[in-house]
Parts: sequence; structure tokens; C-alpha cells
Amino acid sequence: MQPKIFHATDHDIDAKAIDPDAISIIQRLLDAGFNAYLVGGSVRDLLLKKHPKDYDISTSARPEQIKRLFTRQCILIGRRFRLAHIRYGHKIFEVSTFRTGENDSDLIVQDNAWGTPEEDVLRRDFTINGLFYDPTTHSIIDYVGGWDDIHKRLLKTIGDPLVRFKQDPVRMIRLLRFKSRIGFEIEEESQEALLKLSEEIVKSSPARILEEMLRMLESGYSKEFFILMQENKLLQLLFPTLSKFLKSRYGNEVYQLLAAADNTILHHPKHHLSRSLLASLLLFPILEREIDYHYLRKKITPNFGEIMALSANIIRGVLITAFSHFPRKLSTEVHYILSMQYRLTPLSGKQHHGPRTLQHAEFAQALHLLQLRSLVNPGLKKAHAWWEQLLLEKK
Repeated sequence: MQPKIFHATDHDIDAKAIDPDAISIIQRLLDAGFNAYLVGGSVRDLLLKKHPKDYDISTSARPEQIKRLFTRQCILIGRRFRLAHIRYGHKIFEVSTFRTGENDSDLIVQDNAWGTPEEDVLRRDFTINGLFYDPTTHSIIDYVGGWDDIHKRLLKTIGDPLVRFKQDPVRMIRLLRFKSRIGFEIEEESQEALLKLSEEIVKSSPARILEEMLRMLESGYSKEFFILMQENKLLQLLFPTLSKFLKSRYGNEVYQLLAAADNTILHHPKHHLSRSLLASLLLFPILEREIDYHYLRKKITPNFGEIMALSANIIRGVLITAFSHFPRKLSTEVHYILSMQYRLTPLSGKQHHGPRTLQHAEFAQALHLLQLRSLVNPGLKKAHAWWEQLLLEKK
């Protein structure tokens, strides 16, 4: 197959906007006699005038050859899918070798068969992620129609979507991830395959599923993503308790918190929201409803120990039915952040703090959750300001 080549005069990618360290890696590979290109999301984002979060590189050099070339800068990772991570200061660039071979019907089980650029791109997920960029000629190389689909604002699998989703069901989550992030329409055949094969998602690795969910919470587009996951029947398969709550009349409380977090991530990036805090957004409205049902409706004010126990039960209950479980450290942090809301905004209305309250490692994240809650419920802004002032005085 002959690719379509789009030259510098065909596009308006600003070469100066590309990370110079990514260019340096490519040049070093070229100087050593290998082929190398930018590939995937960075090329897509550059065409869309977005700032790429990272730069992936694809090359004819094999992992061991990359390691020899970059020595201490390079770490090889993975067994099933062998990759090179090259460090430049705090930045990590992922460098993969052109691969070939893919089973036409079953799950992918072998990823370390080396191939050509064309074979490599045909293994990728969506056409918009299937473009190479050659910085030496400033040209884009397109084997799969990705150029047209970016300009049509269309999400489309490379190859038959029924086959591609069976090979790697996580692609269904990635499809919704890209729709929520860049707003493209899903091509009809890919949408039909998603709905038909949604139950295949439980054949995926739980760790990969959890990572995709956490990455979307960090993305700034989590509200739209969880709406899409719910609409396309994936959330009920992966997190049935959460899915049931979102269908209830209280479900919008979760979406409001996610929207507040999205706005913070996109417009106030200096405000770091940890994964434990972001996971807490999904569970806090459930805790509120449980406290109301078990205590407040009965005109009982629970003590903090009872709230902590109820918080632990909710985390356990949600995760016991879930396809993916939080790691213990994450669960512990979420438990603290959830419970701490009732120290920050006590049901008795009397604010106080012990000598160690402000010293806890996760206190700042608990306070961030109160801040997000105050964006949804302005009546909490006074309490948030009170704790912020205490924290400033402590520093």
C-alpha cells in the first residue's frame, strides 16, 4: 500500500511547537541508520492546534538497539509489548519498534513481531491516531485515511471495528475517551460495533481498565466521558454500583462534581488534583445519601467513627462489585478524603480541629474536595475559606 504524503505546504504544523527533545531523539535514531517518526496522538493534536501532552516515537530500531544507542537515558519496559522509555530531565518519551502481526479474531497475545511502518500503523486503533510525522521533511505520512478523518472530525477504527474491538476491548473505552476529549463524531459502523460488543469489555485486564478510568478523571473531560460510558452500557459492566447510582435522581450530583474538577484541571492547572481526590468525586455523593438514609432521616447525628465506618463500607461495596479494584494505597487515601469532609463541614455545624488535622498527608486533597463541593454548593464557601485560612496560618 502506498501512503498519501502531505507536505509542509499542505498543513500548518509549526515545527517550532514540537518538543525539541523529541526531535533530538528522532535525529539520533536517523543518524544511527534507522527510520523514525512522530506517531499517534501528538501528530493528531498538532494538526488540531492542540498542545500534545506527550510525544510518541516509532522506529525501525529494535528495543535492544535503542537501549545501546541511548544507554542510561533509556529503560526498556514490558514483556508482551516491549517499549523503550527515554528520559530527558523530568520528561519521558515512549519509543516503540514498528510491529506486525495480529490475530484476525481473537485477543492480541503477541506484540513483539517486528515489521514495517505500514504494518505498524495497521495495528493501531483509530485512523486519527495512525499518522506519522517526519520532522526532516515536515511531511505527514498517511496509510489509513487519518488525514481525511481529522478534517471530517470523525472517529473511525482502522479496519473492521467488530474485529478490532474483539482483539482489544479497551479500544471501546478509548473510543469514548477520544469523543469526550476532542468532540469528534463516531462513525456509524464503529458505534454499532461498540453497542454490539460492549460485554467483551470484561475480557480486558482490570489494571488497564482502571488506568483508563483514572486517566480520564485527570483529563479535564471526565463528566462527558462518564456520561458516554453510561450511555454505551460499559459503566454498568465495569462499575455496576456507581452506574446504578448515576441512573438515580441523585446521579447528577456526581456529574456536577466532575464538571467542577474538569474546570479546575483545564483552567487552573496549578491546582493539583490527585487520583485519590478524583476517585473520591465518584463516591462522595453516595456517602452523602447513605448518611442521610441511615442517620439523618431518623434524626440521628452520626459521630465521626460511624461516618468513617460507613465510608469504608461504601468503598468496599462499590469495589466488591467492580471489575477493577483500587490499589490499597488509593483506597486508604479515598477513605480519608471522604470521611474528612465531615470534619471540614461537621453535621453539628461546630467547626474545630485537632493538633494533627492539618498535618495529615492527604489534608490538602480533602480540602480540595471541599473546594470543589463549594463550587457546586456556594453555601460551603465560608467553611472552605475558614480552613484555608487555618492552613495558611499553619504554614
